[in-house]
Amino acid sequence: MKIHLIISVIIVVPVAILYGFFPDALLELSPETLDEQNFNKAVMGIYVAFSTLWTAALFNKSYLKTALISNVLFMLGLAFGRLMSVLVDGVPSNRYAFGLFGELLLGIYGLWVLKSQFGNHNIKKH
Repeated sequence: MKIHLIISVIIVVPVAILYGFFPDALLELSPETLDEQNFNKAVMGIYVAFSTLWTAALFNKSYLKTALISNVLFMLGLAFGRLMSVLVDGVPSNRYAFGLFGELLLGIYGLWVLKSQFGNHNIKKH
């Protein structure tokens, strides 16, 4: 039930660091202005913040449902943006295309986990 959170953290944290500090290391990103650098660091911060929640859920069950919902929204939100870009801008590099596939996979798997673990028949009244 938590495996996609673990996979997400393992992928998202390094990507966050790349976006924030080394955007040209693996990707064709070359921020030239201070505003572009600031934008990349803000994206890094969002990625690290969500990863922190997902990590907390691995150790504290009370965060699990929130972490799963946020992971699904995060992954499917990224996938939606990438799909929009494919339609508007064209097909990206293989790295970004692979990212789209992974985000869709993790997002859909997360929906399945939510439904199977927290569906109407499994909701516990507190």
